[in-house]
Amino acid sequence: MADIKRIDFCIECRKDTEYILKKIMQKRTVKDKEYEYETLAAYCSKCGNEMNVPGLLDYALKAFDEQYRRQEDIISIDDIKKLMDLYHLGKAPLSLALGFGEITVTRYLEGQMPTKAYSDIMKEALSSPGYMEELLIANAEKLGNSTYKKSMKAVSNLKDLFNISDEMRMAIAHVFNEVQEITPLALQKMLYFIQGIHLALFNEELFKEDCRAWIHGPAYREIYNIFKDFKYNPIEDNRFSLFTVRNKELSPDGKKVIGLVSDCFGIYSGKVLESVTHKEKPWRDARIGLNETEPSNRIIPKAIMKAYFKDMAMHYDIDTEEGLSQYIRDKAGFTEVR
Repeated sequence: MADIKRIDFCIECRKDTEYILKKIMQKRTVKDKEYEYETLAAYCSKCGNEMNVPGLLDYALKAFDEQYRRQEDIISIDDIKKLMDLYHLGKAPLSLALGFGEITVTRYLEGQMPTKAYSDIMKEALSSPGYMEELLIANAEKLGNSTYKKSMKAVSNLKDLFNISDEMRMAIAHVFNEVQEITPLALQKMLYFIQGIHLALFNEELFKEDCRAWIHGPAYREIYNIFKDFKYNPIEDNRFSLFTVRNKELSPDGKKVIGLVSDCFGIYSGKVLESVTHKEKPWRDARIGLNETEPSNRIIPKAIMKAYFKDMAMHYDIDTEEGLSQYIRDKAGFTEVR
């Protein structure tokens, strides 16, 4: 298929000309604070001058809005929509449930910037079903009975679904932010590697959950229960906004390990990662006496994981991308990254 030609009127050339789009950095000052953001600009293919192309101003405004929200830690419009979807609430009911004025959420969806205080309330509700439950109970009289019951049912379902530690939830949130597309199988293996490497480098667990020696490699039962509906497909669901919106933060050490594992292991499929774990001592030892297809809930002790990855650190620089990448290539039998 031929490339689509971009043509508009060039003031310098005084005629319609083709133009090219380039990414540029712009700065904008709001209340004496400077914000830098990436946007697009159009340049004439004939004379090279910048052109005023319809639509680019809106694009720039949107890019600035997104950067401003990120820098000031303000909830995005997309996350407000996810909040409505998660708890089955329309714009006005959500406003009332949160304790706002009835049209507040409508204004936010139209582009009005929330205050930091109101943004924090929405972000907390998006990341914590328990907090949303408190808000619903406190504002129950403002909501109709059917709306209240429907939202409380959604809260109950989400609380049951996300019955894991804050540290595990935050670890998954960081993996989701680092890896664009991930299946449940790949996520299970990456959590195992993250825990093991964190134990080896910093002598402490990152999260409390126990890893089990299942048929397809190390697995966390709690994570299987959350993501089992996706089977071998990438994880995509608004419910998992609860993972990606965080008010608490992992330690710098935790973030470092997750970044390393995501960069080095996140490019591989779940099946490749499974094949690697099948060659490692922690999983193999935990399954001694079991055949290949025999189910098991045996725990892989954290002490064994720690010892294995500490030994691994003696042969590879596991606190560097180069060392981890070499380790997985050797274990998977690859001479090149796949």
